[in-house]
Amino acid sequence: MRKLITVIIAACVSMVSTAQVNEYVQQGEFGITAGAAHYFGDLNTRAGLNRPKPALGLFFRKQFGNYIGLRIAAHYAQLGYSDTYSKNEYQKTRNLSFNTNIWEIALQGDFNFFKFLPNTPNYLFTPYVTLGIGVFSYDPYAFLNGNKEFLRPLGTEGQTANPSYKGRKEYGTMAICIPFGVGIKYNISEKLNLSFEVAQRFTNTDYLDDVSTTFAGSAFFPPGPNGQSTTAFLLQDRSYEIVGKDNAIGLVEGRQRGNAKQKDQYMIAEIGISFNISSYRCPTAD
Repeated sequence: MRKLITVIIAACVSMVSTAQVNEYVQQGEFGITAGAAHYFGDLNTRAGLNRPKPALGLFFRKQFGNYIGLRIAAHYAQLGYSDTYSKNEYQKTRNLSFNTNIWEIALQGDFNFFKFLPNTPNYLFTPYVTLGIGVFSYDPYAFLNGNKEFLRPLGTEGQTANPSYKGRKEYGTMAICIPFGVGIKYNISEKLNLSFEVAQRFTNTDYLDDVSTTFAGSAFFPPGPNGQSTTAFLLQDRSYEIVGKDNAIGLVEGRQRGNAKQKDQYMIAEIGISFNISSYRCPTAD
């Protein structure tokens, strides 16, 4: 009889324990991330990873079952690069550079490869993929004689000349991005998860770095009132710092300044910590 009672008690404990696990449902999570961002474009044509800059993020993810989630995420990142880092002699002579701050908000769908159920021993880890669409702001700048100069208003490719060079228009400070990446997520307690993610941002702008097409030529950057070179002239072509003003690349219009056939991109690699939003109602059968 004692053995029978012991077996019944053990079975009841097991059933209660299993029921408690099965009743746990992850509704979603919110978290913070920190990592590094990197730019790819007309100044970094070989996808070098040698100049990462800081990135910070916030996100909220709504979970639909154990495999699919919908995330809204916001990021701040710094991007920048210089022709001085290139191994290409033409780029070294071109001698352009830029920096910009990025403010991004995106809506992303996340797909877990494995069933992910926090606080359940067999389902604490999963790799995942993410794909979404977002918008971001940018405003490239460079330094001239120690002074910070925003490049867009200068029309460095003839956009603000009157008339503008070949009808080129001043680009905006907002653009669309398509985040696509992979990550891994690990549950460390009922409430906390750790994650690592790398996501590339494909954009619809070629002016993230203020470089896109050809030089407009010196005629579109006339001297100032005192006969001195304007800030726009000095920043649209900085090859004079390498080869002298008489041999500068941009003196002749039409010479290559960038590659308009390829849009600029940036990548964010980040580590995150998130807090689970959960309930104990009956989960779905997935």
